[in-house]
Amino acid sequence: MAALALRCVARRCLLARFGPGLSVRHVVPMGTTAKEEMARFWEKNTKSNRPLSPHVTIYKWSLPMVMSITHRGTGVALSIGVSLFGVAALLLPEQFPHYLALVKSLSLGPALIYSAKFALAFPFSYHTWNGIRHLAWDLGKGFKITQVEQSGVLVLILTLLSSAGLAAM
Repeated sequence: MAALALRCVARRCLLARFGPGLSVRHVVPMGTTAKEEMARFWEKNTKSNRPLSPHVTIYKWSLPMVMSITHRGTGVALSIGVSLFGVAALLLPEQFPHYLALVKSLSLGPALIYSAKFALAFPFSYHTWNGIRHLAWDLGKGFKITQVEQSGVLVLILTLLSSAGLAAM
């Protein structure tokens, strides 16, 4: 092993990884660029004909998977929305009642107003109810697959009802 390491040092090589028993699994010559190494990597993977993993195309979509992605998305959307609202409150020249009167003066139909309010309430409601679900998981409750599915459906029902209620206000 020491002789191989000395030969690589003499040839200006870098020992990248050692497998079990300290045998050399991969030697990267120091004169190669990252681009050459990536080309070698992809050539090897193409020849092996293995799928990229993990990748969303190989998984069967399930309710918990979609709800997890949606929870993250609503969290990002809420963060961006609150940040933009805060920046607008600081930078816009008028107070909030002025802009509320401006929206009222547009004489938008009640269906459009309700739809807009529902679209604003939905991410808030979903993220709140799903967050409560996550708190239950933090307490060690509801980990069985049937419970995960049932709590997911419950979150969706509560989200729709509370979003509709908030939009009606």
